[in-house]
Amino acid sequence: MKELIKYIAQALVDNPEQVEVLEVEGNQTSVLELKVAQEDLGKVIGRQGRTARAMRTILSASSGKLKKRTVLEIIE
Repeated sequence: MKELIKYIAQALVDNPEQVEVLEVEGNQTSVLELKVAQEDLGKVIGRQGRTARAMRTILSASSGKLKKRTVLEIIE
């Protein structure tokens, strides 16, 4: 999951070397924290949050196969 989000984020931003994804695991839920450069924040979120919503949809579909809930948080 972590690599998937990192790959998608690096494809969207102008500074792919500044993309960081941290994973915090729990018993039933994992939280992925995505950090990008300040000027790339809008590109990751998208207009009215569409890009972020699409990334969350892909994440929930792929984590459903693992029978685990995964949440994406975009950190400023």
